[in-house]
Amino acid sequence: MRVTKDSLLRIAKETVQERAYNDPDIVAAYLSGSLRVEPMLGGSADIDLVFVHKTPPQKTREFVKLTPDFHLDIRRRAQDEFKNPRELRGDPWLGWEMYDPVLLYEREKFFDFIQASLRAGFEFEQPPLTLQRCHALLSKARNIWFEIAEHEGEVGAREIRKYMDSLFHAINAVAELSGAPIWERRLLLDFPVRAESAQRPNLLAAVYALLGANQTNLDQVKGWLNDWKHAFKLAAETPGVEMRIHPTRQNYYEKGIKALLESDTPLSALWPLLYTWTLSAAVLSGDHLEFWRSACAALGLIDGFAEKTSALDHFLDEIEILLEEIAAANGLDADLSTSF
Repeated sequence: MRVTKDSLLRIAKETVQERAYNDPDIVAAYLSGSLRVEPMLGGSADIDLVFVHKTPPQKTREFVKLTPDFHLDIRRRAQDEFKNPRELRGDPWLGWEMYDPVLLYEREKFFDFIQASLRAGFEFEQPPLTLQRCHALLSKARNIWFEIAEHEGEVGAREIRKYMDSLFHAINAVAELSGAPIWERRLLLDFPVRAESAQRPNLLAAVYALLGANQTNLDQVKGWLNDWKHAFKLAAETPGVEMRIHPTRQNYYEKGIKALLESDTPLSALWPLLYTWTLSAAVLSGDHLEFWRSACAALGLIDGFAEKTSALDHFLDEIEILLEEIAAANGLDADLSTSF
């Protein structure tokens, strides 16, 4: 089957037409995510669809396999999430999701009103609102950091996930200075350009150090791939696993990781590999859990967890200083943070 960006878009439109016809609760649907720009990584891609419902949906996310390499990633939102469209301009996730999506369906005049409010006065990408969104991300990163800052005892999947979640939001607090947030497959692939744009190229090396990339090598990371694959497959069949660890998603992650390992920046594969492995490890035991622990130990994330957490603290401080400098340069108050 020959798959192109146009054919994926056609599938998206057909899916929306069918779902909307059979479900009167759907008031709008739009395309978000990578299909609008560069969907392929390693010959695989997902189609990010968002359905807006009149009432709160019981099931908020669904994966639908199309081929081994392509699937639908369907998110469902309640219409009430959009009732204050001007406030969306300060939301680092939903703001960008609605700022420039591809409208595929609307049952009523839902879309134009929200976009007009988001784009009013061309303010969305100007420093005040940009910094507000960045502060929201940094605040989220700091709050997660507080949850692990004083951790004592054994370090497990819960602690490593929180550590990576904090780092993920911190990275995006910088990335959002010059565009939409970056998701996990492309996080370290796209971050260098964002760090350069923020005039902080040194942040890239700091991120790799926080992941322990300076304590491993390409051969070792490649050697982890088979254990990661077995863990993913087993976890995807285990009740209670995080929804991203889904059988439909395995090939999507695997091909993306392999493509990154063969790229000019091979250790950029470390993020999607380690993060999804950590999500899998949360429901595993025995050898599969020990293989994950061994990889984390090699990265300095087990015995050196306290030192990594301390280094993450300094990383968050550095980003806070960056945002303060940008605010001062634009004559703005330093504290533009807002909680969501």
